[in-house]
Amino acid sequence: MPDNMQAEVKDFKVLTLSRRNVKVDLDFPATLQGQQVVEIRPKIDGYLDAIYVQEGAAVKKGQLLFRISNPQYEQEVVTATASIKSAEADVDAAKMQVAKAKPLVEKEIVSKYELESAEYTLKAKEASLIQAKAALANAKANEGYTFLSSPATGVIGMIPYKVGALINAATASPLTTLANITNVYAYYSLNEKQLLQYFASIPGSTIHEKINNMSPASLILADGTPYPEKGKIEMASGLISTETGTATFKALFSNPLGILRSGASATIRIPTIIDTALIIPQSATYELQDKKLVYIVDKNNKISSIAITGIPSDNGLYFIVTSGLKAGDTIVLEGLVGLKDSTKIIPRQAIVDSVYKNLK
Repeated sequence: MPDNMQAEVKDFKVLTLSRRNVKVDLDFPATLQGQQVVEIRPKIDGYLDAIYVQEGAAVKKGQLLFRISNPQYEQEVVTATASIKSAEADVDAAKMQVAKAKPLVEKEIVSKYELESAEYTLKAKEASLIQAKAALANAKANEGYTFLSSPATGVIGMIPYKVGALINAATASPLTTLANITNVYAYYSLNEKQLLQYFASIPGSTIHEKINNMSPASLILADGTPYPEKGKIEMASGLISTETGTATFKALFSNPLGILRSGASATIRIPTIIDTALIIPQSATYELQDKKLVYIVDKNNKISSIAITGIPSDNGLYFIVTSGLKAGDTIVLEGLVGLKDSTKIIPRQAIVDSVYKNLK
């Protein structure tokens, strides 16, 4: 082919890759849960007589929530009170018998047996009085169970029962759930690969040291707005679940204004430093059939496409490569439209500082 018919070899700006430090935000879906979640259940059987709170209401510790109607417990208090009166009368009568027998024994008018018998009767009556008082205390405790108060400060959940419903201690669903949301846990999971990659970038010789060295977590609410408080990361489970293949973590967030609610969804954002990252501009990639590709340049200055995977940088201008490229590879930075595999180019090395000037 004559020289003037040969395809023109064009200049292209290229970059030879080397490992760099970069800060990235890793996002994980999370579920919020109050630091203390308590099921409110009845201890006695009866009809739900009154509901003193509404669903979603904020309540204080000791605040009355429900009343259960069961006349049996009121009657037991009345009966136990009457039993105490009767037992007290029996004790008084037994004391009189002892007092009456003592002088008669001293004067040898009656035998010592009469006094001992009276004393034994007094002890029996006193024991009966103690039993009657215990029965009253038990009856009052049962009557007290007809009133259910909040065991802690928190927020009331759903109330599945209405006034008049028959409830008992074995009822499947609780009367409601109380969530203490002064502090809120955000639970999230990492699979085994993520766990290994994540811990590899954190200083520390043990898992606990690494967790203590983790940067504070941020919380992105369901509407995309950032929550103003930072969270302390803790490990919720030391095991990888055989069912899901993930390990569960939690981040504790202070919730002074009550914005966070138990059961809500959010996103945990964790800043991480990767000190051996291969970073390329997003403009150096193109997509084909759901794959992200780049052109690499070989020693003969010919290009070929290669698929890569990775995660975007925080500002969306760069791509942190996790597979497909290695340090020392040279990629085409721009002008990808119209390029084809095996095309020969004239590579022009870009100024590294200018390529990464927007990298944060």
